[in-house]
Amino acid sequence: MRFQEVVLCATAPQSPESGAGSIFLHDIQNTTTLASFKQTSAAHHCTAVFESTSTQGGFILSVQPDKSVLNVYNFQKDQISLKAVLPEKLTCIAISRGGDYCAGGTAQGRIYLWEISSGILFNSWDAHYRRVNILRFTNDGAALLSGSDDSAVNVWLVSRLVDNGVQNELPISHCTLSDHTLPITDIQCGVGSSLACRILTASVDHSIKLWDLSSGTLLTTFQFPQVITHLAWDVTERIFFAAAPDGSVYRVNLFRQRKNDVGEFIHEALGGGGTSDVIRIGEDDEKSQKRRMIQVGETISSMAISLTSTYLLIGTSSGAIHLYDLPSHQLLRTITTHKGFSISYLTSILKPPDLIGHISLDLKVGSMSDAKDALPAKLVQPFQRMKDSKAREAHEVSMLLHTKRNPHQDDTVEYSQAEFLRDHASFVQPVTNQNGTTDVSGAASGAAKNRIAELEAEVMQLKEHLGKAKSVNDAMWDSVVQRLVDRANEDQSKTEKEGDGSDPKRRKRSRGA
Repeated sequence: MRFQEVVLCATAPQSPESGAGSIFLHDIQNTTTLASFKQTSAAHHCTAVFESTSTQGGFILSVQPDKSVLNVYNFQKDQISLKAVLPEKLTCIAISRGGDYCAGGTAQGRIYLWEISSGILFNSWDAHYRRVNILRFTNDGAALLSGSDDSAVNVWLVSRLVDNGVQNELPISHCTLSDHTLPITDIQCGVGSSLACRILTASVDHSIKLWDLSSGTLLTTFQFPQVITHLAWDVTERIFFAAAPDGSVYRVNLFRQRKNDVGEFIHEALGGGGTSDVIRIGEDDEKSQKRRMIQVGETISSMAISLTSTYLLIGTSSGAIHLYDLPSHQLLRTITTHKGFSISYLTSILKPPDLIGHISLDLKVGSMSDAKDALPAKLVQPFQRMKDSKAREAHEVSMLLHTKRNPHQDDTVEYSQAEFLRDHASFVQPVTNQNGTTDVSGAASGAAKNRIAELEAEVMQLKEHLGKAKSVNDAMWDSVVQRLVDRANEDQSKTEKEGDGSDPKRRKRSRGA
């Protein structure tokens, strides 16, 4: 399978006259439009994507801002696959990495948690005092993070939220990150498990804070000269980008270079001093500040780092998507096909193999209907509006099991057995010349000759051992046979002697008679 990176973006109308927005997929290299999904106008943090895998098709969830409706799309058709009616209007949603759970927040501070495959409402609770702005699952899906206008970031363990034994109790957060003083605008989770990762939180109070989730402690505070609304964190956790509404994007390195005692330059981690460790951004000299800042020139509405950490993707309120080179900050290309709309969601994914109009040749199908059979889309059931204990007890989960013709066949590489045997033969068999002789040259010839000599010596040694074993066996056989023959001769001689001694007695008896 040839992997191809694509840009997925969602647009929202700037005004009611603009009409409904859409979801688009663009080629990241030439910016061409690969597919579009209509009839959606999701706001910021109201779109979530589950990527297609080698055995199951993905889907897109989009919450509508003017009604309590959730639109569901899959990559195999450009129309709405399902419309789910929600308990109330949602302000943000999030999907766990495995596509098992969906969480939604409301303007009243309430959070809902559904199971996607069954639609069961596992929990709903008052998580914050004010509007929930953003929800994030950790990479392993074991914890849910919520940021609110009440300036708090709560960490919830999913295992407690879905536990049937505590459904009648109010969920208690695992920990609360409460060092911000104004509403939370963005959250980014680092790599690692839920209790062994670091997170970044941005707030209207001009600060970004780095936290250790295992202990819930604050590691470092980064203070900016203006409000930060969007975050993008490198997967290696070396750098992060912070975007301000006026179009300024700050690059912050989480490492620094200094001289050691010997005078050599070394790199060390930045921060980690706790609540007293405050790093002020933007106070460097003008030259250094320009080198670490990108000026877009218009309001930024979304931001992300590409899947390969090559590009910085920036979406604007005017509908443009700028692709910057990550190391040099040079503007490489711009997608300008969404004028009149705002880019409300932006990310980078692998091109889905079941994408409508672009069926992957690895599926070996001839039409879109065949592709649906070869790669069935993950089922999304209508979400429950209220808790249902009977549905929880039954817990019916619909799923499609994909049957493979060869269980040992790699999903990403088509490699037939005949091709494998042919390639194997080309490596292990020597090349034959036109005259029928074997052409073994160079290092291969020397290695082959050495191996032949080793095998011949081993054969001679085995023959010698076999001869010794045969001689020992023959000697043992001759000894046993000779011993048996001697014993038989002795027994026969004894019998003859006893017979000769009894004859005179018989003669005397016969004469007396």
